[in-house]
Amino acid sequence: MSKSPVRVAVTGAAGQIDYSLLFRIANGDLLGPDQPVILHLIDLPVALDACRGVVMELEDCAFPLLAGTKVASDPDEGFGDADIAILVGAKPRGPGMERADLLKDNGKIFIGQGEAIDRSASKDVKVLVVGNPCNTNCLIAASRATRTSKANYHAMTRLDQNRAMAQLAARAGKPVASVKNLAIWGNHSPTMYPDFFNATIDGTPVTEAISDHDWLKGDFLTRVQKRGAEIIQARGKSSAASAASAAIDHIFSWATGAMTGDYVSMAIPSDGSYGIPEGLIFSFPCRITAPWTYEIVQGIELNDFSQAALAKTTEELVSERDAVKDMLA
Repeated sequence: MSKSPVRVAVTGAAGQIDYSLLFRIANGDLLGPDQPVILHLIDLPVALDACRGVVMELEDCAFPLLAGTKVASDPDEGFGDADIAILVGAKPRGPGMERADLLKDNGKIFIGQGEAIDRSASKDVKVLVVGNPCNTNCLIAASRATRTSKANYHAMTRLDQNRAMAQLAARAGKPVASVKNLAIWGNHSPTMYPDFFNATIDGTPVTEAISDHDWLKGDFLTRVQKRGAEIIQARGKSSAASAASAAIDHIFSWATGAMTGDYVSMAIPSDGSYGIPEGLIFSFPCRITAPWTYEIVQGIELNDFSQAALAKTTEELVSERDAVKDMLA
């Protein structure tokens, strides 16, 4: 191995999503086929035996790129010297729980994780928040960033992009790879907006490739926005493999420049573009300009339909931010 190993810390390591995620990271899917990794598996003390079982399986796969593992429940130990942190673990919403309660319960978790990352991880650490409500969890963690860069704290909306691309491709009878510049705006929630107006299929605007505009404005949006609930209803469990795959996609594009020139959906700290309040963790169409370097795509035309959709998801994110304002550093 000619490259030095990259340390990848993953929370909720004994859970469903990580069981799909960790083996793909060890196989080279996250950073490429020539980049060795050291995996830091972080979870609650009661889950550490399960994490050690996962480590055994990772060892038994004999991945050439897996240069080591660490199991930890202490966040400073777990995030110690981490180059990448993927925050998967979060408290799920229970029966009768209000969204504000969920935000506050998870806020406590992400305060601690954000502080530990800022203390103990690499100064240039790249952070991806997967655990929901991921935009606001990310906002809370990023608010603790003083030594590390707030610009490197992202929330995951790549899953929503993948879902939207798959739905458009199926409707048009085309391969998924034919769908370009499909971006998700806003919150990873049912208010997210998959912008089909600015996307193309084989170079043709989606609104021309798919003539049923009622479907685009209705069933397409609804299905993408509520796909997670549909999966829970069908399999009795939340999305796991698809969420893990989207986390891989997000980091791989960011790290390697894959999809350069095409839009990638990244929930990042707003710089005020498109009138979105500065600092809000908001999903924009982004472009990877070089490894680990991104920019918000500027100059996208937003019609009245799109403007209304952005206003709705912005309002939700502002209300979430206000609900946890006492948790923001």
